Amino acid sequence: MTQNPFDALGGGGFDMNALLQQAQQMQEQLQNAQELLVEQKVTGTIAGGAVSVTVNGVGELLGVDITAGQFDGTDSDDLADLSDMIIAAYRDAKAKAEAIANEAMGPLAGGLEGLGGGLPGLGGPEGGPPSGQLGF
Repeated sequence: MTQNPFDALGGGGFDMNALLQQAQQMQEQLQNAQELLVEQKVTGTIAGGAVSVTVNGVGELLGVDITAGQFDGTDSDDLADLSDMIIAAYRDAKAKAEAIANEAMGPLAGGLEGLGGGLPGLGGPEGGPPSGQLGF
């Protein structure tokens, strides 16, 4: 009779089905959290509201609002400043979106570390976004 190598862990062995079921539940929770993030709207502003940018919770650009009368569309320096302000407002909105995502996904991502982290399709080094929590 062959001895179960997992008996040394105490308690009759290793329940792979329970681990897979837990991983599947966590994946479903992650997907639900991601769907909720897509529905979130976050606004970043710069220069006292001269430029506002709206993104969703995963950082996708939804809109840009420029206050009328703030910029001269015929002046190249003003247009360059406007471009910089749009970028700055986007970065502000993106930082807020990442904070929301970290708050929403943090407990779930932390639970994946207990499963060996990086499970394909569940986030982490092997299966997650290429950089950062949101992949950008």
